[in-house]
Amino acid sequence: MKILKYILLFVIIPCYNLKAQDPQFSQFYASPLYLSPSFAGSTDGSRAILNFRDQWPAIPGSFITTAFSIDHFIPQLSSGFGLLIMQDRAGSGHLRSTNIGVLYAYQFKVGKKLQLRPAMHFYKSTRGIDFNKLVFNDQMSLSGTQVGSVEVPPLKKVSYSDFAASLLIYSEKYWGGFVIDHLTTPNQSIIDDVSQIPTKYTIHGGHKFYLNGKTSIYNEESVTSAFNFRSQGKYDQLDIGMYWTRIPIILGIWYRGIPLFKMYKKGYMNNDALILLFGYQFKDFKIGYSYDITISRLISNTLGSHEISLIYEFNQSQKSHKKIRKVIIPCPKY
Repeated sequence: MKILKYILLFVIIPCYNLKAQDPQFSQFYASPLYLSPSFAGSTDGSRAILNFRDQWPAIPGSFITTAFSIDHFIPQLSSGFGLLIMQDRAGSGHLRSTNIGVLYAYQFKVGKKLQLRPAMHFYKSTRGIDFNKLVFNDQMSLSGTQVGSVEVPPLKKVSYSDFAASLLIYSEKYWGGFVIDHLTTPNQSIIDDVSQIPTKYTIHGGHKFYLNGKTSIYNEESVTSAFNFRSQGKYDQLDIGMYWTRIPIILGIWYRGIPLFKMYKKGYMNNDALILLFGYQFKDFKIGYSYDITISRLISNTLGSHEISLIYEFNQSQKSHKKIRKVIIPCPKY
């Protein structure tokens, strides 16, 4: 009865709150340019990052998100520049969305201890689907799939431009910021219809506590608490958790959900996942792995989610001709 199980699963999923319309990463600080344009050029030099997420591998079809970014800080201009390429592939029909964008962030000091980073992200998106890989109800039988009677509609790839704006304020121990994405609310429909992307609002922040006093980035022991809240359309999502760092090891635990404040349907608690993270830091290279333990009603059907991040920082010994000392944002790397 494997076919029946899959049919029931796809009946349940639309009724359940998926909580996010845009792709998401559990290691959102390991995909900083996707989290907020203000993180462009947030190191002392250059950085390249590769992210991979496999969500719910037990569900038929694939839900794969990959991202590559590179960014650089120019001290003479107090500016950070970045490039972000991301692709999201969802479901058996390989609904594919690809974004390519450029980012710019400007950094300046506010008072004695605070620094501010306003930023922008301009990007181009394309979206399409492989209709021939979809399976419809009249093709299902106990013996397998058969030729269906559904006529293939005149689908097309759609392209649109969009942009985001952000602001980040931070000190040596605290940080907080917000992002407004999809400011143009573009039409993403591929069937000559109207399907506008709702504007997404993100608020994130946290605090780092040094256990042995602040030494260097290569001799650090700290505990960091952080949160990331997103709202898009009628869906909201909150990630809250903490990291323990003792170089070269980073351990993290996160909870995703808003169980006491919002319920999208009676009887369905707003719980999504418990996230466990392990990271290892070499001198200039970092690798992180996280696993999402599903705690919603889909717990027996998804096999969780896997995520891997690779971060390489280089050219970090740049000299600035300005007297203002740059403070590195104290947020985690994963």
